Amino acid sequence: MDWEDTTEQATFREDVRSFIEENLPQYYKDKREWNAVTLEDDWQEHMMHGGDEARAAAQEWADVLSSRNWVAPHWPSEYGGGGLTTMEQFIFNMEMAEAEAPMVGGSGLSLLGPTVLIHGTDEQKERLLEPSLRGEMLWSQGFSEPGAGSDLASLQTRAVRDGDEYIINGQKLWTSSAHKSNWLFGLFRTDPDAPKHRGITFMVMPQINNGISVRPITTMGWEHGTNETFFEDVHVPANNVIGEVNRGWYVGMTLLDFERSNIAGAVETRRRLQSLIDYLDTEDGQLRSQDRAQRTRALIADRWIESEVLFNFSFRIISMQSSGIVPNYEASTSKIFGSELDQRTANTGMKAFGLYANIWDRAHELTPLDARFTQLYVHSVVFTIFGGSNEIQRNIIATRGLSLPRG
Repeated sequence: MDWEDTTEQATFREDVRSFIEENLPQYYKDKREWNAVTLEDDWQEHMMHGGDEARAAAQEWADVLSSRNWVAPHWPSEYGGGGLTTMEQFIFNMEMAEAEAPMVGGSGLSLLGPTVLIHGTDEQKERLLEPSLRGEMLWSQGFSEPGAGSDLASLQTRAVRDGDEYIINGQKLWTSSAHKSNWLFGLFRTDPDAPKHRGITFMVMPQINNGISVRPITTMGWEHGTNETFFEDVHVPANNVIGEVNRGWYVGMTLLDFERSNIAGAVETRRRLQSLIDYLDTEDGQLRSQDRAQRTRALIADRWIESEVLFNFSFRIISMQSSGIVPNYEASTSKIFGSELDQRTANTGMKAFGLYANIWDRAHELTPLDARFTQLYVHSVVFTIFGGSNEIQRNIIATRGLSLPRG
């Protein structure tokens, strides 16, 4: 791996950095000062449920990115994407994370789009990709079910063929973004007699007025971060099947390949640690931490070193992709390390403030650092579960990385 930018990459990095600074709406620049963790406050939330200022900023940012074809920088240019190389995507994502600029489009661009590009028909590409780029189609992901979480292949929501369409009945669980989307993609059981990894089909469907009901799940951080979704005689045209019927598991696994690698985690961890270091050096920080600042110095140093390790995991993955190698267990290693580092970082921040860390209210006069580490601590419980639980990731590392037998 070469850690230094080439001349061309350095020029591109400066271009991205200048573009963000010149064009990021003031609404998002102001939000940099409000760094508490939230699962609700993202670009898609602003587009669907935001107030006038949030919605205007979200649309403005999407329009500006669209002018450079950077709404989906990883898509081919012929489909409205940026056509960036793998390393350019890495640089772009890193600079976006450094500037705390929101990514536009949600899972429709990061997950569904690349999957349609690989498995979709020409008609599906024309029908689904451009509206997703424009923000007209906002997507949620319907994978997990009450009895099919880590063992996703056990899903039972049925899709029965009826002429030129399928009729779906069943339930999905942990459907993130279902309360702020108008379309859904997911996996459904089309052949109940087939082995569990077969007989599954990948479909897309409108979510509004289509027999799909959404019930909120409130997190332990008191947020509406995810949902239950219920399917009652949902009619889906057969031309909304992506890929082959009964081969949707493999389509879905293509999609998940796009979910495993990112640089934003390392950047975000460093930013959190830097905010903690800066705050502990202020009069208010010294008051809130009392003598704990000295006792947590070694812990903070450990977390900083670990953030550099996470950066190198990400850089390794992107270097492999740049060389035409598909990361597998390497991405699982990064996911485990990053999610557990988030939890350790939250724990370190809590230790720095002792009993003051029990204050949840961001605006309370005694709250240290707007409660960001208190809230991160609570939210981080699920970080090792979603996106593929760490137990499953360890199985992947054991079988695909270490060639250990299943067992």
